Amino acid sequence: MRLLMLGGTEFAGRAVVEAALGRGWEVTVFHRGRHEVPPGVRSLLGDRTASGGLAALAEEPGEWDVVVDTWSAAPRAVRDAARLLRGRARRYVYVSSCSVYAWAPPAGYGEDAPLVEGASADADETDYPRDKRGGELAVLDAFGEDRSVLVRAGLLLGPYENIGRLPWWLGRTARGGPVLAPGPRELPLQYVDVRDLAEWILHAAERELSGPYNLISPQGHTTMGELLDTCVRVTGGGAELRWTEPEVILEAGIAPWTELPVWVPPGSDLHDALHGADVSRAVGAGLNCRPVEETVADTWRWLQDVGGVAPQRPDRPRPGLDPEVEAKVLGTR
Repeated sequence: MRLLMLGGTEFAGRAVVEAALGRGWEVTVFHRGRHEVPPGVRSLLGDRTASGGLAALAEEPGEWDVVVDTWSAAPRAVRDAARLLRGRARRYVYVSSCSVYAWAPPAGYGEDAPLVEGASADADETDYPRDKRGGELAVLDAFGEDRSVLVRAGLLLGPYENIGRLPWWLGRTARGGPVLAPGPRELPLQYVDVRDLAEWILHAAERELSGPYNLISPQGHTTMGELLDTCVRVTGGGAELRWTEPEVILEAGIAPWTELPVWVPPGSDLHDALHGADVSRAVGAGLNCRPVEETVADTWRWLQDVGGVAPQRPDRPRPGLDPEVEAKVLGTR
């Protein structure tokens, strides 16, 4: 199989490239040259946002079995790449997001749930939900429904994470001491290890799947308690988890998801949207999710290998709770 990866040097793209190399695929990566590509790939340089930025891709001879694209800004960048490649690739896999569903999706929402309005394949950057939906529309326009796979990903965790959610919890538990643990312990979580996402994408390409798929673990794959207990055990920092009721956290003005990564209060629209998707279609099409212990341990190992500080995307806010705020809520100041 021949893969063209648009991006491929960070997080999800890198996981796809490494998985493809592991399968013995022939891999070409089109990127801006800001990061090194794994050995064994053909590298093409270009900036898809600039005038003439796709020149290296246009001049490259040959065809590909599948294109994988993770773009999350202006949809017109996806439009331009998809139009250029529609006669040179058999299938286009676009890594979209569950954010494309109209707010607020009910718990148990499937791929047929209503989608955000106002998205366009021709748009400049607007907001994340409409940008991702615009990217979907761009792919569908160029490749049609039968040659497109829309991977509507949810929370992504695992090695190479450049958003900072799991790395923050690992760093916090490694420091030890009392830790504000957002309850309840049994709060069900949905996420997907980025390597499981990558393997499913390649599987979908091999099987010539098409259409939209919610790509997250089944509901309740793990819980907040299991996630944080594993972080404590893996880091060995002697952290003391102090489970705190959601009402106390919200009354303190602490923002779910951003200041306390991964966590959102139970019974909220945000929890239904982020941890309540129906993923039966993806599971039926071969999605396998590794246990939380493996995701946490491997991410901690990678974090240590890079010096303990995870890379951070400049276009995403850095997550985490201010130590002073944590101490005040816990009464340890």
